[in-house]
Amino acid sequence: MLRAAARVAGDPDILVLGSQAILGTFGEDDLPEIAWLSVEADLAFFDDDDSAKANLVDGAIGELSSFHQTFAYYAQGVDVSTAILPVGWRERLVRFDARAAEPATALCLERHDLIVAKLAAHREKDFAFAYALLEARLADLGTLLDRAALLPAGHGVARARVIDWLRGSGHRLGLTPDAPGSE
Repeated sequence: MLRAAARVAGDPDILVLGSQAILGTFGEDDLPEIAWLSVEADLAFFDDDDSAKANLVDGAIGELSSFHQTFAYYAQGVDVSTAILPVGWRERLVRFDARAAEPATALCLERHDLIVAKLAAHREKDFAFAYALLEARLADLGTLLDRAALLPAGHGVARARVIDWLRGSGHRLGLTPDAPGSE
């Protein structure tokens, strides 16, 4: 999918925003099934101010395309601004190295930034994703709380919701945040 997206958009530099970004940090075997069991990947391009590249990806390898029908998965071209991301997320991106993806150079959201962005989206499937990663101890509650506090100022309601959800879920799972930022 990454190789196809890079070729369709004429740009090898891809940002993986959605749940499949977790595969930049963990392999499928290390993850709960809910964390990798998606038929779509949200892909964005750093140099795509008018969303032209995202639209090309949607049209060529998006939902209901022949690519989707052939491989049973698809790419959703999105804009970087689609997600509400913690300040500093660009400095924490994780490189996804896979020879099969060439010529694509994919960067994935770091796992804590990803979880916070998913929780900020406030969808049931995102809560399940985040809870599964916490339950599997694949994310640190203290780091998640730190990152939630870094959500942009214009998203105060989302920030408060994410922090409340993290505290409640952490309590249910018997997790306590250690010193801020510790892992």
